[in-house]
Amino acid sequence: MTPRTPLAFASLILTAGAILLIFLALLGGAVDENPTNKFYFLQADTSGLGNAASTTRWTFWNACSVMDGRNECPSVHAAYPFDPNRNFETTMSFGGNKYYLETRFAFAFVLIGLFFAVCSLFLGLIALCSRIGSFLSSALCSIALFFQTLTAALITAAFVQGRDAFRSQDRIASLGRYNFGFMWAAVACLFLATLLECIGGVTGKKDRSYTKRTGGRRFFGRKKSTRSTRSRGSFIDPERQRRMEKEDSD
Repeated sequence: MTPRTPLAFASLILTAGAILLIFLALLGGAVDENPTNKFYFLQADTSGLGNAASTTRWTFWNACSVMDGRNECPSVHAAYPFDPNRNFETTMSFGGNKYYLETRFAFAFVLIGLFFAVCSLFLGLIALCSRIGSFLSSALCSIALFFQTLTAALITAAFVQGRDAFRSQDRIASLGRYNFGFMWAAVACLFLATLLECIGGVTGKKDRSYTKRTGGRRFFGRKKSTRSTRSRGSFIDPERQRRMEKEDSD
């Protein structure tokens, strides 16, 4: 087993972990089951805002009311924007269109990053036995890392500013620790996976160049020489011939 194999295996685990974390963040608001019905990005006091419930939680898919600490979500909408004015048909000041654009782009970016992460996972299987597979997998993983980092940054900017906007109006607001933990942990996993895959590719190159220089010999191995055998044979044959001639003369 080459040093590349454990590195490729570790990167596979990290990539799979990042995909799982992204899926968990996406399931919040889309699947009304425990524990996903406790995942959200922002919870805020929205009493008196248009048609909003007293407390609202925002996910990737919708704005949900809260009952017994769980999300009570209406129909699912892809790329549901965080924009209280549009969400609740109110005219209060909540930052204009910037939250709308940030969250809409974030939804697109997370899907793109998820796609490249899955592709990197499958190519990571080739990386277990191929240096080229390591480099290809690291390239796809770096693209996934780029889009996932953009997603996490946009989501963080939008909902942190939104929380502050609610608090500035003397409303209770808090961030969802699970979803933000999932998003940034996925960034960390993809970063480490990309790093390990690059190291695995470079390590495979060093192993190959070493083998080429040593002519395929192992570190403790030694090529068997046939020179001494041929030399001994060249002395044995004339001696045997002289002995046979002596026996004939006797």
